[in-house]
Amino acid sequence: MKRHFRVWRGDSSGGDLEDFDVEVNEGEVVLDVIHRLQATQTPDLACRWNCKAGKCGSCSMEINGMPRLGCMTRMSTFTADETVTITPLRTFPVIRDLVTDVSFNYEKARETPAFAPPVGVAPGQYRMQQVDVERSQEFRKCIECFLCQNTCHVVRDHEENKEAFAGPRFFIRAAELDMHPLDARTDRKQHAQQGQGLGFCNITKCCTEVCPEHIKITDNAIIPMKERVVDRRYDPLVRLGRKIFRRDQLEAAGESVPRATPVTAETPSGRRLPENPPLGPDGRLDIAELSAPIQGGPSPFGEDITFPLPPEHVTYHHPDPS
Repeated sequence: MKRHFRVWRGDSSGGDLEDFDVEVNEGEVVLDVIHRLQATQTPDLACRWNCKAGKCGSCSMEINGMPRLGCMTRMSTFTADETVTITPLRTFPVIRDLVTDVSFNYEKARETPAFAPPVGVAPGQYRMQQVDVERSQEFRKCIECFLCQNTCHVVRDHEENKEAFAGPRFFIRAAELDMHPLDARTDRKQHAQQGQGLGFCNITKCCTEVCPEHIKITDNAIIPMKERVVDRRYDPLVRLGRKIFRRDQLEAAGESVPRATPVTAETPSGRRLPENPPLGPDGRLDIAELSAPIQGGPSPFGEDITFPLPPEHVTYHHPDPS
């Protein structure tokens, strides 16, 4: 059965949609049609692809205006008389036809601080229970198709934001590392806010809607990171403490502010101001800080328990460090 397609042809200097009538067989996907076009009508049509199994993220394109993977979009999702329009990702510069320059994403990836293993722990010595990585494991499914980056209107509609905004793909990377039980860095939240432009995101959830791996980018990564930033930076009592001790002004001037010994004080009403949390001998916060229904840190449940446990059945007691 022949179907009607409109495919964008052109390069960085410009282009236009061209019409094609192509034979489509039962069970085929859009990428199959593109391959048939290349084989029969337009051999110079440029299209990036690799695995054809929805795991490499190479064949990202816009199909009828929706960012999708060509290899995962079945022709059966369109009606028999529907014209299928295929265009390149709009957020990134066009190289040729359906191929875009996504180097913006790799530049942002280089700006993201890498995983920092604990001091004295070598690769191969990492020990974690499944319960420790429940929250961050979801983000490892990302195939870097950059559909979320393409649909995010912060960079899609405002070119000037690209320098200061990393995008949802790298917010889930920041969240993954911030939730990682062995990551030694404690400034992931601050970097997300100050270096990646987390504050630009207004959580429209468009990135979540187009994710082919069904990662809940907004609910499970961006919103928790925003909450952690707000908790640390915008809590009224914490802000009052900053103003009293003028730590922000000292840090802005490049002076080192000791943090190991917390400073305490009382307000006129007798209420104590916030104190710095206790740090371990390595200068880090307690790894078992409770911030989720399924807690991180060393598992007290032993080796013979099947995870995940229902949160209502979990009574968490941190093991005695001694």
